[in-house]
Amino acid sequence: MELSKVYEPKKVEDKIYKLWLKKGFFNPDKLPKRHKKPYTIVLPPPNITGELHMGHALNATVQDILIRWKRMQGFKTLWLPGTDHAGIATQNVVEKELKKEGLTRFDLGREKFLKRVWEWKKKYGNIILEQFKKLGCSSDWSRTRFTMDEGYSEAVKEAFLQYYKKGWIYRGKRVVNWCPRCSTSLSDLELEYEEEKGKLYYIKYPIPNIQYPISNYITVATTRPETMLGDTAVAVNPNDSRYKNLVGKKVILPLVGREIPIIADRLVDPKFGTGAVKVTPAHDLTDYEIGSKHKLEIVQVIDEKGKITKEAPFLYRGLKVLEARKKVVEDLKNQGFLGKIEDYTHQIPKCYRCATTIELIPSWQWFLKMQELAKLAEIPVKKGQIKFYPKSFEKPYFDWLRNIKDWCISRQIWWGHNLPIWQCQIGKKSKIKNKKSKINNNENYFISVEKPKKCPICGKCEPKQAEDVLDTWFSAALWPFVALGWPIKKGRRQKAKGKSDLEKFYPTDVLSTARDLLNLWVARMIFSGVEFIKKIPFKNVYIHATVLTREGKRMSKSLGTGIDPINLVKQYGADATRFGIAWQIMRGQDIHFVEDNIVMGKKFCNKLWNATRFILMNKPPLINADFSGFTRIKNLSLADKKILKALDKTTKSVNKDLES
Repeated sequence: MELSKVYEPKKVEDKIYKLWLKKGFFNPDKLPKRHKKPYTIVLPPPNITGELHMGHALNATVQDILIRWKRMQGFKTLWLPGTDHAGIATQNVVEKELKKEGLTRFDLGREKFLKRVWEWKKKYGNIILEQFKKLGCSSDWSRTRFTMDEGYSEAVKEAFLQYYKKGWIYRGKRVVNWCPRCSTSLSDLELEYEEEKGKLYYIKYPIPNIQYPISNYITVATTRPETMLGDTAVAVNPNDSRYKNLVGKKVILPLVGREIPIIADRLVDPKFGTGAVKVTPAHDLTDYEIGSKHKLEIVQVIDEKGKITKEAPFLYRGLKVLEARKKVVEDLKNQGFLGKIEDYTHQIPKCYRCATTIELIPSWQWFLKMQELAKLAEIPVKKGQIKFYPKSFEKPYFDWLRNIKDWCISRQIWWGHNLPIWQCQIGKKSKIKNKKSKINNNENYFISVEKPKKCPICGKCEPKQAEDVLDTWFSAALWPFVALGWPIKKGRRQKAKGKSDLEKFYPTDVLSTARDLLNLWVARMIFSGVEFIKKIPFKNVYIHATVLTREGKRMSKSLGTGIDPINLVKQYGADATRFGIAWQIMRGQDIHFVEDNIVMGKKFCNKLWNATRFILMNKPPLINADFSGFTRIKNLSLADKKILKALDKTTKSVNKDLES
């Protein structure tokens, strides 16, 4: 055998990878029989909208190192791949495509729009998996899953039903994060914050019929004067001596004219502004909490489109938020209610998918109770059944769980898992009192994983399914066990030969993921696994490094700071790219990416190529050669013994480092 003089990774790597696929080397079922003990990693499913970025490349490199290492040690290894349907992200991408045609999803209607999304998924949804192959990933592609394939959809409905039977899923009206662009609710973990240099407005609220030592008004400070149209109180801290005599009095709400009370609450920060704050329960979470405690009226003045509602005075109705802010400030000034205006830098919540400013509005949503589930996520980590690497990430993990709120699991988009909730079209309400029933008492809806033939409430109508879909992270939380075949139905078990993948490969061994998914995904996978399978989903959580630019900036295509790892593969080869990435992982949690390391990887691969070529050119003929004595140490030369000793030492060192 003679190797070419020049190392050309594209020719070599493509040829070898195709051979691996053809021989089924990545499939645990096709490994030699000596491979018995399982070792499993599930690939964090990338969005079907995505293309490979440096974070993916780093994480895939880490996982492939581990899976190949264990495969070499004789483990029955499974690295299970798949993709996520990515609700809002995918819907936004398809909507942008429609915009080029001068259309919106509403022009198509729900059914035709979803058909377009499935067509888009078929055409583009597997691009990122093909890119993982170009990177040399040794996943078992024959087991690839999608979070909206038929089996996965069944599992999501089953999980919802089990939660509901326990009384953990309920419908309620609460103040939620709302994206006016995407027209959906979002959880706190789906927000991104942007620093804004805004203004702090001081507004005078008149106090009628009172002799006050300083003035006949109380001044509040706010960054959002437009929401004052929905104020239902002014609040001060009970320990603030400046306002003790005013608690219980009334003020006149400027521009609106109605009377609202002055109340005392410990949630008020006496150091902010004047120490007195306006309370708008409909449009602020703290205000909502204060309002619930003091039984204040909820007046919604901003709607789902980010416009002022009819609850506000006529002059402001229909205005967009910023338009309303401008007019409110102008009118306050003209009527003598505006005090000073200060520069004020603060954090503004944005939609993590479209970067639209979030509004807080009251909305009917479906929630999952989190108190019991939070305990399920906390205990295994506390007991050391699940280990975090680095260990320092345990603290923020526990902090989030201890301050957890119920999870808003419904979304008002079209692409995703429909809630298995059906509504009686006659409007009749159930009288069933059994808490474990699939029909909610005194409500006109019920739960069913299948389309019902007849409404169980009225017995007459054809019930309509709820239009809301589940939060993408609800289905993602089930990934480690649903990807392996949960739930296993009785009929399926009888047909299957031997153990199922779930029985063979669950729990998995390692989850490698990014730090920003610790609460959004990791915690939810842990409590889901313990709740449904009664076992932890993985034994180790490795929080990998964040890849930054050489200057330490965030990598982003839109900012022009992103690097496409596939371009690196084309230029230097997959092995060199992976070597360069792995070399930098040692440097700590944040990697300042330097392409020089990839160049170094290419040079290293070239040296290996030349060394191998030299050996093959100078080796003795191997035809009919006798290797029987090779395994006996006494038959080896001193040089061979030294080489094998060095190899053994290196192997032990590498094993020790990887185990830790």
